Parts: sequence; structure tokens; C-alpha cells
Amino acid sequence: MRIPESELIINADGSAFHIHIKPEELADEVIMVGDPGRVDMIAEYLTDIEFRHASREFVSVTGKYNGKRLTVLSHGIGPDNIDIVMTELDALANVDFATREVKPVHKALNIIRLGTSGALHADIPLGSFVLAHVSVGFDGVLNWYADRNKVAMPEIEKAFKEHMGWEKSLPSPYFVKASQKIIDRFADCTVKGMTISAPGFYGPQGRVVRLPLAMPEMLDKIESFRFEGARITNFEMESAPLAGLAALLGHNACTVCCAIANRYLQSSNPDYKPQVRKLVELVLDRMTR
Repeated sequence: MRIPESELIINADGSAFHIHIKPEELADEVIMVGDPGRVDMIAEYLTDIEFRHASREFVSVTGKYNGKRLTVLSHGIGPDNIDIVMTELDALANVDFATREVKPVHKALNIIRLGTSGALHADIPLGSFVLAHVSVGFDGVLNWYADRNKVAMPEIEKAFKEHMGWEKSLPSPYFVKASQKIIDRFADCTVKGMTISAPGFYGPQGRVVRLPLAMPEMLDKIESFRFEGARITNFEMESAPLAGLAALLGHNACTVCCAIANRYLQSSNPDYKPQVRKLVELVLDRMTR
């Protein structure tokens, strides 16, 4: 089936509409970051850089680390951007841009998202690297796709909504496991995490500035939730749609975050960039072994 031009927009130069990458420019190993400035920081470690593209919040380079080709791409803030980036990355890998037909042989990308987050328990120190073995979507992105339940975890979803007394006017949360292939690369050097992706930084993460919350006891209930010994470890804004869409599309993806704040202790580390650089070095090493 030919994909119509209105559904998959291809730029005049043959690149994907938002991220401006061409099919031949995309490596099989992909590092995603939220901050566009972090792309150039990671690029300092690369050799044989093929290009640098920049359009809005989407900045990208492809180069080599330890002789292995990889692409670094920024996605900006929020789950809606993950819907854009994952759809276009998959199209670059699995759609023939000349014919607009899906390629007969599927290509699976290996994707790690490197971010920052707020920890939710006192025993997760600032600077910890938390790997999202399971992601919790407060955003609702995956609910727009027909096969959502093929990758979701219904038993834990039900238990969580009952524990929370989930407000019916909010998007139904979903739980998705990350790719075991990516987990295996980082399991020995990270905190095992169950990470919430929120569709905002303030209210959706339980912060009160001037507006009251729909679920005032949300943070306390999140901290006390347990399912078969697992607990929710941290908040960020992108891991769940990444894990969910990657699983539906047949890619390997996971998120690892540096804890730069602790919501339980009400503490933060504004000088977190050196620790993020250590995380970058870890990710580069483990993604190119």
C-alpha cells in the first residue's frame, strides 16, 4: 500500500518532514536527547561526522564512536514530540521514500533516550542513573493507536488506577516494558526504574504553584504504590511513548535518566551537567560495544 503524501510528508530534499534526516543518513544505533544543545556535546565524542541538521527543536548528527556508526537526535520536551520522532525514525528505516511503500524486510533500530528526572524515594541519591525497565504513560499518546494492548501491561494498569483512585477526566495511564535488549546493556550500572512520563512539568507531576491539582494526594499515592515488589522510581516526560511506540513498531528502545532532583526529599542539584556528561559517556560506551 502506498502511503499518501498527506500522511507521511517528505521534504523536497528527500528528508523526513520534522527531523530533516534522510534514510541513508540514519544509523541503526540511535541516541535521543531532549535538549538540542546536548547533541553538540555528544558530538564532541564522535569521529567521521557526516552531517549536522537543525530544524526547530530537532537537531541531529551521525558519526562514529569506537568505530561504530550512530545517530544522535534531539526531540525537545514532551510526549507529543516522541510521537513525531518515533514515527519519522521508523519511516526512515522501513518505508521506501521513493515509492512510499513499506519495505518488505523490517529493520529494527536500537534506541536509547538519555534524559534527566526527579526521583521519588529517599534512597535514590541525586546523580543516580535510573533505567526505565517499565514506563508509565500519563500522556495518553499510546491510547490513540489500535494495538495499544499488545504492548501494555493490563494487570498493573488496573492495580495502579485502583490504588490512585484515578480521576476519570484524565487520560488512562498505560504501562510498557522497555526492550530487554537495551536493558541488558545497562542493567549492571543503573538503578532499576519504573518511570512516569507526564504530559507537563508542573500539575501533571504533582507540582503546585498557583493552581490546585485534580488529585491532591497524587505524589503520596505514587510513592506508596507497589506491584509484585516493584515501585515507581521517577518522573520525566518522554519514556512511555518511546517504549510503547518502539514496541508497536518493532524497535528496541529504553530511557535512562540522571536524577537531578528528589521529590521526596524536596532537594535538587542545579549543577548537574558534569553528571549528565558521565551518563553520556556510559551510554556511548554501552551502545557501541
